[in-house]
This record gives sequence, C-alpha cells and structure tokens, in this order.
Amino acid sequence: MAAHKIRWYVKAQLGVLLLPAGLCLFGEAVIRKGIGTWASLLAASDSGVVLPQAGPWFWYGTLGLILITAGVGLMIESGLLRGYPRAPLG
Repeated sequence: MAAHKIRWYVKAQLGVLLLPAGLCLFGEAVIRKGIGTWASLLAASDSGVVLPQAGPWFWYGTLGLILITAGVGLMIESGLLRGYPRAPLG
C-alpha cells in the first residue's frame, strides 16, 4: 500500500512541476519569436541596428507545449482533483 501512495505523490508532484516549466518555455518561445520579428523589421528599415538572432523559438514552443500537456495529464492521472489516496475499502 505504501508504494501506491508514493507513486501517487511522485505523479502529483511531477505534474505540478512540469506545468509551470512548460509555461515558462512557451513564454520564452513567444518572446524569442517577437524579438526575431522585431529584428527583421529593423533590418528591413536599414536603421543600422544589429540584434542577435532570437534562436530556435519553434522548438522552445514545442517543448513547452509538451511539458504543459504532460503536467496536466500527470496531475489528472494522479487523482489530484480527488485528494490524497485513501485506503481501499474491504
């Protein structure tokens, strides 16, 4: 029975940690995409301002969405909405 409770706890905590990590990565992707768009607009206007490349924003966003989905899935699967697992009846 103790293994069941430990498994529940690990799933719940992993879900709680993966969700905000995914949100942070997704936000980083949005910021990098915005910087890339802004840099291309500045380069097109010949203003002389040189900005570094924004980086692989697509992969940051993809990984962020995967982590968000995994976090929500683990929280739901762990029964976090029902609370701590009780001892089985009978």
